[in-house]
Amino acid sequence: MNPRPPDPQALAEGLIGGSRSALARAITLVESTRPEHRRLAGELLQACLPKTGQAMRVGITGVPGVGKSTTIDQLGVNLTSAGHRVAVLAVDPSSSRTGGSILGDKTRMARLSVDPQAFVRPSPSAGTLGGVAARTRETMLLCEAAGFDVVLVETVGTGQSETSVADMVDTFLVLMLPGAGDELQGIKKGILELADIIAINKAEGENRQRARNAAAEYVAALKILMPRVPQWQPPVLTVSGLADEGLDKLWAEVVRHREVTQAAGAFATTRADQQVKWMWAMLEDRILGRLTRDPATKARIRELEAQVRDGTRAATLAVEDIVAGLDN
Repeated sequence: MNPRPPDPQALAEGLIGGSRSALARAITLVESTRPEHRRLAGELLQACLPKTGQAMRVGITGVPGVGKSTTIDQLGVNLTSAGHRVAVLAVDPSSSRTGGSILGDKTRMARLSVDPQAFVRPSPSAGTLGGVAARTRETMLLCEAAGFDVVLVETVGTGQSETSVADMVDTFLVLMLPGAGDELQGIKKGILELADIIAINKAEGENRQRARNAAAEYVAALKILMPRVPQWQPPVLTVSGLADEGLDKLWAEVVRHREVTQAAGAFATTRADQQVKWMWAMLEDRILGRLTRDPATKARIRELEAQVRDGTRAATLAVEDIVAGLDN
C-alpha cells in the first residue's frame, strides 16, 4: 500500500503556525529526489513564499579546525538569548571518494541543538554540490516561513562550496586562525574577494597578540582587492568563540553590513540575482538528474564514455550525442 503523498498546503500552514514537526516533514519533502515529490515541493515553497525574505542570512566558512562549530554554537546561543530565533544549515558536499559526510552532526553544536529557539539541520550528504546547495536554499526559505529570523549557513571550507554559499546569503563571514604568516595561510584570493567580514578566531590567551598581527595582515591584503559593494570595506575583527569574546561586535558588523547594502540599493539587487542563480542551479541539477536516472540514457553515456576513453570518439562529439538524446 502506497503512503498518501504529503499535502503541501497543510505542511505550509503547519510550519507557518510554528509546528516543528511540520517543518521537519516539509524539509524532508524538499530534500526528496523522487520525481513525484518535486512538484509537491514546488507547491509547498510557493505557499510559503509570502512569509519568506525577512531573515538575516549569514554564510560562515573557514579552514577545518578554525572553530566554526564552536563559534556558531556560541553566537547562536547569544542570539537566541537576545530574542532571535536561529536556524543553522550546513552545506555538506559529501566525500567524493567515500560518499560519507564531511561535516559532522548536530552534536558539534551541543547547546544550540537543544535550544527551543534554534533549529540545526545538516544538508543531504549525497549528490552534486549544486543539488545540495539547492536543497539548502529551499530549507532556508522554509525556516524563514517558520519564523526563524536569523539563518546561519555553514560551509566545510574547501572548494566550490564557498561560492555556492556566498550566492545564497546576505553577509559572508570568513573565519581565520591567528598567525597568518606571509602566505596568509595559503588562503585563496577568491575567498578574500567573497568575504564581507573576516574574523580571526581563537583570539584568547596567548593567541591574542598573534590574532592582532594576523588581523593587520588581512587589513593590508584587503586594500588591494575590490570590495563586492563599493560602499562596504570588509572589516577584520578578532574573536573567540570558545571564550565568547568579540561576538557581540561581530554581530553588530553583520547588522551594519545589511544596513549599508540596503541604503546603497545593493541588498535588493543581490537577493534578486540570487533568486535567478537559484533557478539556474536547480535547472542544471534537474537536467543532470535526468541524465543519470533514465536507464537508456545511462547506458548510452557509459558507451560514449568507453569510446572517449579509448580514443575512438572525440569528447565534443560525445557531448553532442548526449545533448541530442535529451531533445528526443
